[in-house]
Amino acid sequence: FESRVEKYGSTVVRINVPPGPFMARDPRVVAVLDAKSFPVLFDVDKVEKKNLFTGTYMPSTSLTGGFRVCSYLDPSEPTHTKVKQLLFSLLASRKDAFIPAFRSHFSSLLATVESQLVLSKKSNFNTLNDATSFEFIGDAYFGVLPSASDLGTTGPTKAAKWLIFQLHPLVTLGLPMILEEPLLHTVHLPPILVSGDYKALYKYFYAAATKALDTAEGLGLKRDEACHNLLFATVFNSYGGLKVLLPGILARIAGAGEKFHQKLVAEIRAAVADAGGKVTIEALEKMELTKSAVWEALRLDPPVKFQYGRAKADMNIESHDAVFAVKKGEMLFGYQPCATRDPRVFGSTAREFVGDRFVGEEGRKLLQYVYWSNGRETESPSVDNKQCPGKNLVVLVGRLLVVELFLRYDT
Repeated sequence: FESRVEKYGSTVVRINVPPGPFMARDPRVVAVLDAKSFPVLFDVDKVEKKNLFTGTYMPSTSLTGGFRVCSYLDPSEPTHTKVKQLLFSLLASRKDAFIPAFRSHFSSLLATVESQLVLSKKSNFNTLNDATSFEFIGDAYFGVLPSASDLGTTGPTKAAKWLIFQLHPLVTLGLPMILEEPLLHTVHLPPILVSGDYKALYKYFYAAATKALDTAEGLGLKRDEACHNLLFATVFNSYGGLKVLLPGILARIAGAGEKFHQKLVAEIRAAVADAGGKVTIEALEKMELTKSAVWEALRLDPPVKFQYGRAKADMNIESHDAVFAVKKGEMLFGYQPCATRDPRVFGSTAREFVGDRFVGEEGRKLLQYVYWSNGRETESPSVDNKQCPGKNLVVLVGRLLVVELFLRYDT
């Protein structure tokens, strides 16, 4: 994307994006690649969001029980309002569970890291995080451990396999191109190959999410449609996000150096001490540097890098330098890291991790340019937009990881 910007001298360009013609009817998009043009993708008055969560193609609904789940619905569709309200209700009903569940599961993860380091001098955080995040989400959202169900320890593997069947047109596994192109990027993988894994996941959710499904019926959703939506939101959106988010935060903060770690240690331990030794929401709100560090990680490494929208009418899109005409029906595409690393907004350090970037009044003004949640960080998700319903939870979980690390370690 950066080479195209350089070639054309413009941050709004016309390009083709994968996948190819057997999966995507039309690969042509208008790419918006700076902080000023990118937010058009959030404006549901200007762009339609129907069936384009993954872009120019849509995975088979056989992968989601035959339903178009919330991520593929436009806010104008009645089911979108019902499902998003269900997700808000679920998060609100479990708000007191998130901190204790996270601390319990990730304290165990770090204890495992330590024991592995003693035994073999190395430990793979990503592998442990995959298993721990899956357990944490099931516990936090529903109060039922996946490992205590018929899933046992197979949940993360089944989830990852199901995710690949939806995202394979966009991913690379590092295989030789002669294998990857026909296997992953030419035709859709048959959903039947993952149906057993999906049924096992669905069985867990149908049993674990009883209260949420009761709420769904009160909102006018059928129980099975609600369950498929809960599965998608939990596994694809939440779990898929944490697989990327938490290792990214760890890597960025590790690379920030010991002086920065010392500042985090001082802030975190003082706030927890003031709270009587407990990690509370009130204590977390006092940790301004910790929150800034998480926002900075989200700015540099958004878990979902692509956004899409189809123009509802002829319109003009503004970049920093020009105005571009777009026709009704054209697909708009945003590659988020180009927008959130825009040097016209973030200056000479736009590509660097600056942990205290969002501290103080001036720092907080820059939050309007943090877009990871499919919306501005200064805005809130609602049934009328496509912003992530778990936006605040994601930032909370990121902060909890940093807190857990620096209550336990000095660097």
